[in-house]
Amino acid sequence: MPIKSRIRTVPHWPKKGIMFRDITTLLKDPVGLKVCIDDLVKRYQDKDIDVIVGIDSRGFILGGALAYLLGKGFVPVRKKGKLPAETEREEYALEYGTDTVEIHKDAIIKGQKVLIVDDLIATGGTAMAAAKLVKKLHGQVVELAFIVDLPDLGGRKKLETAGHQVYAQTFFEGE
Repeated sequence: MPIKSRIRTVPHWPKKGIMFRDITTLLKDPVGLKVCIDDLVKRYQDKDIDVIVGIDSRGFILGGALAYLLGKGFVPVRKKGKLPAETEREEYALEYGTDTVEIHKDAIIKGQKVLIVDDLIATGGTAMAAAKLVKKLHGQVVELAFIVDLPDLGGRKKLETAGHQVYAQTFFEGE
């Protein structure tokens, strides 16, 4: 069962010209969700990883399940103002303006090997910000994992140029 076949495309959302790749149809499908998570478990079960970082908010779904099945801890990277304790923050560029993500300052122990997960990589801004947060806390990013890569938007290339390993289960190119 190809994961891509379980992902819905919503034309012109959130604005005209955007082809939104909606993973909620994959997540609600028990077979699709199982294939998705099983693939990630298979990929990472023998890798030297200490903790899983999930990016707000769909990365929480993947990251939580993956951390549980691998017997690892889970750390959320959240949008600004959502975490209760002292945080480290990273600002990143959006199409029009900026946004900020945060992580608890005590979330990563120096030297920990970290897997970062999210649903989709587009321009790579959020994922790059999450990787910078891990580095600020002296963690080591082992890889960044996504369900969907949108290669036309250049996020994967941006992350790889910065020295990161990237894994995506499927991609939508020029579609």
